[in-house]
Amino acid sequence: MLDHNAPIRTIEIFGGSLSFNLSNILMTTIAAVIVILIAVLCTRTLKMKPTGAQNFMEWLVDFVKGIINSTMDWNTGGRFLVLGLTLLMYVFVSNMLGLPFAIVLGDHELWWKSPTADPVITLSLAAMIVALTHYYGIKMKGVKEYGKDFFRPMAFLFPLKIVEEFANTLTLGLRLYGNIFAGEILLGLLAGLAVNGYQMGLFSGLVGTLVAFLPMMIWQAFSIFIGTIQAFIFTMLTMVYMAHKVSHDH
Repeated sequence: MLDHNAPIRTIEIFGGSLSFNLSNILMTTIAAVIVILIAVLCTRTLKMKPTGAQNFMEWLVDFVKGIINSTMDWNTGGRFLVLGLTLLMYVFVSNMLGLPFAIVLGDHELWWKSPTADPVITLSLAAMIVALTHYYGIKMKGVKEYGKDFFRPMAFLFPLKIVEEFANTLTLGLRLYGNIFAGEILLGLLAGLAVNGYQMGLFSGLVGTLVAFLPMMIWQAFSIFIGTIQAFIFTMLTMVYMAHKVSHDH
């Protein structure tokens, strides 16, 4: 990934130029479509006694309920169930997309990768979450009461509260980006090492196969674990930030 370029395209509009990363557009769309398909397939034949895919979806719902209940009371947090479920599924799918393979076309342009391996995507997600916390804080408390929270418990903490909002956005986005990007970089290095070894005649037969694939399989398994944990952490922190904005005891 280090020697690949992003497929950037620029269009002229209103006397200026606007650039698009086509890989980001493609991969975020694919991730969204996969999440929608999973949701539809798991809920298209709902039964009182769940079986098969419905069991999986109900387990996910219960899992997200547990996250919400650990951060705020259900009367307050129940409205965020769909948000948490969507985030958990979308971030997980996005984290997984770049693990099986990468697609490079044209002039070393990387088209297929995990969308969360790009800081633009993760920081945009983080900014959306922080903006939502402010929106629901104002909606549920009112402008006056919500504004007072920035001066509690002492007024001189107001500048720190403002810095905290920017810090939350950066840490939420960059944590996800760093973990996924590092995993894909190492997978690329292992694949490159294996290919170079074959070309130089260092590996052959069964030994070569093990040298090429065993480390990659081990790291892919670890990357799946990391991707799953990062999806959980992103959803958990979203609910923590939301609880601080909407709960009256914060």
